[in-house]
Amino acid sequence: MTTTLTTAPLAPLLDRLFMQAAAATSPAMAHISREERDRLMHSKTEYLDFYGRMKDLWLPVSRETGVLLYQLARSSNARNIIEFGTSFGLSTLYMAAALRDNGGGGRLISSEFEPSKIAKAREHLAEGGVADLVEIREGDALKTLASGLPESIDLVLLDGAKALYPDILALVESRLRPGALIVADNADHSPEYLARVRAADGGYLSVPFAADVELSMRLG
Repeated sequence: MTTTLTTAPLAPLLDRLFMQAAAATSPAMAHISREERDRLMHSKTEYLDFYGRMKDLWLPVSRETGVLLYQLARSSNARNIIEFGTSFGLSTLYMAAALRDNGGGGRLISSEFEPSKIAKAREHLAEGGVADLVEIREGDALKTLASGLPESIDLVLLDGAKALYPDILALVESRLRPGALIVADNADHSPEYLARVRAADGGYLSVPFAADVELSMRLG
């Protein structure tokens, strides 16, 4: 049985994009110390500047996480997906492929503030044949995801500024259906988020998945 994910045009496109991502460099980041990078990554006031400096870096999910996103969206028959952090659109391609294979409908709303990344992501979505399923909102996600969301959300990917994970969760939380899934990439960089979803009375069932992902389910 073939799937959108494992056949052309998407499968060879993903292979090519992961190769490009692995080769990408960011001259602007070369002069920032590890300590300063860590400080900026955890800042709730300087994230736009920090990620703006990394506009040449792809910062994609791993291939394994991409497949996980596809599997979760397919197995839950997701129709409405929210993504925080489009970047160049690799994770977006995986989730849009699942929407296509779930019956061709559905909607993926993604947020990205860097215009150059949005332009490339849209090119990739068109090349992959899934652009009709995706809406990319340009700007700070604290504003772009603050309104106009579906009444019921099935799946959320958090893969933007790590310090904002709790804030983005708060924006979408009231619309998460019981059983909705939240995948937080590199969640270890957001202790506040982990404390929120792992709290015994927090309304979530949450576990670390692989080395860099937190997988959470919204309880009824």
